[in-house]
Amino acid sequence: YPEGKRDRVPELVAELVRLKVDIIVVAGGGTWVRAAKNATKTIPIVMVGAGLDPVEAGLVESLARPGGNVTGVTNLARELGGKRLELLKEAVPKLARVAVLYDPANPGSVLEVKELLPVAARALGLTIQPWEVRDGDGFDRVFAALNKERPDGLYAPGGGRPANEKRIPGFALKSRLPSVYGIRAYVDAGGLMYYGADLADSYRRVAYYVDRILKGAKPADLPVEQPTKFELVINLRTAKQIGLTIPQSM
Repeated sequence: YPEGKRDRVPELVAELVRLKVDIIVVAGGGTWVRAAKNATKTIPIVMVGAGLDPVEAGLVESLARPGGNVTGVTNLARELGGKRLELLKEAVPKLARVAVLYDPANPGSVLEVKELLPVAARALGLTIQPWEVRDGDGFDRVFAALNKERPDGLYAPGGGRPANEKRIPGFALKSRLPSVYGIRAYVDAGGLMYYGADLADSYRRVAYYVDRILKGAKPADLPVEQPTKFELVINLRTAKQIGLTIPQSM
């Protein structure tokens, strides 16, 4: 765990390689998986919860035949952005402008905000307003601007720093902004809605890969799996606090 310091990732992985571990399990996304892959071509790497497309990112040759020393579970976090906007619009029928907070240092978030979300937003008749947030000072600046702009809703894809999990929902609650997130922890911290893969289910699935590899299977031969279980989580206490009635259909 690099405590939010991305530049420490290669050094931490190098230490695991020196210790000659049998398997490296990587959570947290493409930066971490790539660092592990760059550090070793022989130790099996099992990824979990990476929101990016592992084929597009060059981590595996194909989902069915990974081909190298990386396999595991991918969570389709980015591809679900459009669905999250759709659910927010269902909860808030008058939704027109949605502020999107993202970390420009996270390639997955940049791809989602610049390429995937605009297409989904157009289809739903929504305007998205991207806001870059790099650090604590950035938050204060963006929050001040949002208080002036008054969008109808807020979307945080996730993939930023752990401290964001309290700051963003806290701001949304204070500003009475309906919000949707790409990470479940945001809703536990007071955010309105989360939609995505059931991460507990994905983590349990990782045990299957570890077990197979310890019994002699090669990562190259174990297909990368996509999630089969998704969850929609709505914080009804938050809905009540911001004066929103969630439709019965949801």
